[in-house]
Amino acid sequence: MKFSCEKALLQAAISTTSRAVSPKSSIPALEGILLEADQNLKLTGYNLETGIRTSVPADIESGGSLVLSARLFGEIVRKLPDDLVIFSATNYMVNIKCGMSEFNILGTDPEEFPELPTVEYQNSLTIQQNKLKSMISQTIFAVSDNESRPIHTGALFEVNAGGLTMVAVDGFRLALRREAVLGKEGSESFSFVVPGAALSEVEKICGPVEEPAAVTQGAKHVMFKVGSTILVSRRLEGEFLAYRQAIPRNNSIHVTADTRSLLASIDRVSLMINEKLKSPLHCIFDDNVLKIRTKTAIGDAADQCPIEGTGNGLEIGFNNRYLMDALKAAPADRVRLELTTSVSPCVILPAEGDENFLYMVLPVRLKAGE
Repeated sequence: MKFSCEKALLQAAISTTSRAVSPKSSIPALEGILLEADQNLKLTGYNLETGIRTSVPADIESGGSLVLSARLFGEIVRKLPDDLVIFSATNYMVNIKCGMSEFNILGTDPEEFPELPTVEYQNSLTIQQNKLKSMISQTIFAVSDNESRPIHTGALFEVNAGGLTMVAVDGFRLALRREAVLGKEGSESFSFVVPGAALSEVEKICGPVEEPAAVTQGAKHVMFKVGSTILVSRRLEGEFLAYRQAIPRNNSIHVTADTRSLLASIDRVSLMINEKLKSPLHCIFDDNVLKIRTKTAIGDAADQCPIEGTGNGLEIGFNNRYLMDALKAAPADRVRLELTTSVSPCVILPAEGDENFLYMVLPVRLKAGE
């Protein structure tokens, strides 16, 4: 096996595939990257949950395959000078040359590296990379980390004639994003749940470009193809929350606010709150003004944010982080807040235009003196 490759391209490929490598595994090969030289150079990382394979242009003199320690190989390439990397392997002894630098390291048998699962095709969709990237980043914060409900440790992908809807929920809040797709094949409408850990990697692989990304739903797995990189993940099985019934839409109070101003007000008041000193935001929705205050052992803070509309003096408590996460993710300059009572959820929507996002945050009960 012998090839040469630009250092920057090789380093980027190692960085991408390393994210699916097990840091520690009972199968030593899973702590490595599988290199395969054929028509081009392919690198694969796989932790039995998520697999990432990417191909990189290289000048291949002789083909072959072997497994190298992801950590060591990654560190060597990262510290090489910016030049052409010449890689050669005889049996499992690997020689890496670049500029004046040279390394000899030992690889392992590629037969020990488990194959990536095959995705038995059921349905597929294509969507712009930048749209998929923003949809993930604007919902993933609401993916649950509670393993007692494994289905909610992923995000729901729902595809129909209206496009793609992505939903994440963790029991305290809900995040929803909608976008049009470039195309879909298979059933009229279909849905599947992708683990949050896999989505986090897809977000990193997608670029801020309008090039298409393909998503294929298989019987037990889902595959994302972005440029020359594919990511394969198992699907989560189970009954996802019936989110449409969970979102109240006949709310009696509607107010609109500037997203940044509201976020800044909450951020200032949140200076009194930390991991040890937790306290809800005490919000009063009045005529054209939202009053926010909080109180902990280190002091108290109050702020006001101008809003349009009246909340009829509604007093309601929120977890500051949950409200801030939703406002940070909201892709709109102005948002509409819908509320009804102090114990019903707050729904956050775009103030105008299509409802391409929706966030729901459950309130916190206020105790006397808060």
